[in-house]
Amino acid sequence: MTARIPGGDRHANKQGQVTAVRSAPVYRAVVFLRRLEPRTARTTSEVVNFVLWPIAILTALNRVVIKAVNGHYITDDFRPVYDAALAFLNRRPVYTADFGSVDPHYLYPPSGTLLIAPIAILDPERSRWLFILANAIAILIALYLLLRLFDLAITSIAAPILLLATFSSETVTNTLIFTNINGLVFLGEMVFLTLLMKRKDLWAGAAIGLTFAVKPILAPLLLLPLVRGQWKVFVTAAGIPLVLTAVAWPLSVDPMDFVRRTVPYLSESRDYFNSAIVGNGMYYGLPTALIWGMRLGFLAIVVASLWLLWRYYRKDELFYVATTTGVLLTASFLLGSLGQGYYSMMLFPLLMTVVLRNSVMRNWPAWLAVYGFMSYDSWLSSRFLTSGRAAEYMRTTLGWSLLLLVVFAVLLYRYLAARRDGRLDEGIDPPFLREDAPARRDRAPDAPEPEATTAPAGR
Repeated sequence: MTARIPGGDRHANKQGQVTAVRSAPVYRAVVFLRRLEPRTARTTSEVVNFVLWPIAILTALNRVVIKAVNGHYITDDFRPVYDAALAFLNRRPVYTADFGSVDPHYLYPPSGTLLIAPIAILDPERSRWLFILANAIAILIALYLLLRLFDLAITSIAAPILLLATFSSETVTNTLIFTNINGLVFLGEMVFLTLLMKRKDLWAGAAIGLTFAVKPILAPLLLLPLVRGQWKVFVTAAGIPLVLTAVAWPLSVDPMDFVRRTVPYLSESRDYFNSAIVGNGMYYGLPTALIWGMRLGFLAIVVASLWLLWRYYRKDELFYVATTTGVLLTASFLLGSLGQGYYSMMLFPLLMTVVLRNSVMRNWPAWLAVYGFMSYDSWLSSRFLTSGRAAEYMRTTLGWSLLLLVVFAVLLYRYLAARRDGRLDEGIDPPFLREDAPARRDRAPDAPEPEATTAPAGR
């Protein structure tokens, strides 16, 4: 037996000897600190974690505290947003941008102006720092949701790899340096996909609807609830931006100028800071017919890929949703009127499918494509001016293009092989991905349980 000693951290045993006992908070603190205690890794997983966690964390801090706070590299996306918010709060015209210049323009609709208006309560510098922090936190939460979507723990080796890759990329680095809202949009995408997979349709629609209120970059993802029959998504996806617009419209001095001036500009294509086919085509003076030919050609590839995904993978929910998301968004960046490199942040769900056995990303051309639109490397050269400029200006366009080609080629090869072998009714995954493999945890709720099979003799 032991007797409680006043003070809460000692006990006396039967012989009267006093022994120290840690209180619960102290014990938890000690356990936490022991996790940080330097020790020699015993497994490959521990080696990867010990190596990458410090590098990943310091890289993220460098991007946020140094590069982003320094800012003002090439362009500043935050200043026109702050000026618009300040004008909105002071009942002044918002949509006054000179679209003849190459400076960043304010393009958010009145609903977006209403949402971002609070940033002008602070002075520009502190407001910008807070906006950077909000985007960084949003990206971190989105990465956590991405890990959970693929049933990966924060203690797995995937976590530091994902963190390091994300904050080393051009898309996240420039999002923070230019200080735009893409980090928050990425969070909206991940919340939408997570809730969509859980069949919480109204909340999923609310998540994507909030992003629509600011910018409709995720609009192609509405194809997912459309083909999956999740109709309630559309109620809140459309309702939230409409309600916010109804509130913002009478509070704006010049809401109709958004319709008269900004909307026509949004429908045009520009030949600067534009990695879409049409943007680079115009920059290099390609014939209009050739530009349209390339756009229509890639559109056919996208449609074929989407059909193969829906026809043969729609019951494999995780693979289908993540891969289709990547195809839809890449196509919108490449084939639309405006595609900027840092939009590629929205493609992380597709890249994360590499952990799945049947991923279309398990080949080197796919990651050659990823380098094109994710790398922070600059190919501008003071020695090779023309070729260096071409490599720098084209790499994002070529990366998106190659990614779509890889997805289509993998799916088409699987389809042709399955048709040749007469197993289309079983799906198009190669036999080596299906035989002797454990049942997939991401099977659709209404999909039948796999039948037990006996391996042929001699295997």
